[in-house]
Amino acid sequence: MEESSGPLLSNDAVVFGLLMVTLAFVFASSASKHPFWVKFYTYVPTVLLCYFIPAIFNSIGLISGESSSLYKVASRYLLPASLVLFTISVDLKGILRLGPKALTMFLTGTVGIVLGGPVAMLFVGWIHPDLYAGTGPDEIWRGLSTIAGSWIGGGANQTAMLEVFGASPALFGQMIAVDVLVANFWMAVLLYWAAKPEKIDKFLKADSSAIYSLRDRIEKIRAATSAIPTLKDTLLILGFGFGVTGLSHFFADFLAPWFEINLPGLNQYSFNSAFFWIVVIATTLGLALSFTKARNLEGVGASRLGSVLLYVLVATIGMQMDLRAILDNPILFLIGFIWILFHVSLILLVAWLIKAPFFYVAVGSQANVGGAASAPIVASAFDPSLASVGVLLAVLGYALGTYGAYLSGLMMQWLST
Repeated sequence: MEESSGPLLSNDAVVFGLLMVTLAFVFASSASKHPFWVKFYTYVPTVLLCYFIPAIFNSIGLISGESSSLYKVASRYLLPASLVLFTISVDLKGILRLGPKALTMFLTGTVGIVLGGPVAMLFVGWIHPDLYAGTGPDEIWRGLSTIAGSWIGGGANQTAMLEVFGASPALFGQMIAVDVLVANFWMAVLLYWAAKPEKIDKFLKADSSAIYSLRDRIEKIRAATSAIPTLKDTLLILGFGFGVTGLSHFFADFLAPWFEINLPGLNQYSFNSAFFWIVVIATTLGLALSFTKARNLEGVGASRLGSVLLYVLVATIGMQMDLRAILDNPILFLIGFIWILFHVSLILLVAWLIKAPFFYVAVGSQANVGGAASAPIVASAFDPSLASVGVLLAVLGYALGTYGAYLSGLMMQWLST
């Protein structure tokens, strides 16, 4: 059969409406108490549908990510704003109060992701040299850097690495499959052991009594900061998010060409990329704002609105994917499992050395690999009142994700050459 010359829906306003209806359906059904949906979402992650339903639309010719400008708009405007709204809520004092073991586990998990990618790529490349056969946008390290972004921070950081290192849509589609499959497999393991952490705590020789005092302290913090957002609050949040996004674009327009002309040797590190500077400046200014009263905007929904922007971005990423390409490179799944195994081995080793409770192991790991979407789920599996611990650490992951994934990407680029 001859392929259609274009998608059925080509008007971006229509496509955007379809994506928003899709997101609304996914989240409404995931919150449903109907037995079918409860069972369905026990096995199918919400974020998976946000990626793959638009991908199905693209694969069957209903829409076309290639001819649409929605992804470019979302990545340039919504991505920086979401990074600001996630990092503006970083409460460094609150995170420090979690204790050195919680932070140690989180940072160990981050190191495990940063180093695990190069280690896994090197090992698989040794037994399968064709791994390095790709050229240009299809070079394997470019795609793997997006997994590093996702597993340290989240979808926003993943998209940042996609833009900075320029993986092809086909390669990125395969990476999404590896990311989602491996990450959710590990999350399932964590949820299984969260129901009976005593065995692992006994192995780690850890004292988990501090978890209960932590739970009580978080309840007090939550009660003191939560509030019903007003119109003024929402506009302030959006003002900060998109205002900083505007500043990021303003400075990037100067910095990228300056490095291109004056320091061309740094082009290989993406210093001549305007998008690189947009992401770095937005993240840095968001962190700076977290030391001001702007941090209080979290109490009226800063990260919630950041999540809305992020999921719109996720849907536009999905519409770039052709699902028929996912199984073209199964060796990537081996890389993913070796990568996560390195991360798990390192974090368990450090936990055993410092006698950290399994709660810190699980949440510290998931705050990296799963981000703000799933770290609270793992934390609440221990106790519902502890969900915000996952949020706190995951938000820190958003702050570190861009930098850590960029470093991991450069290491993989170096190994590839």
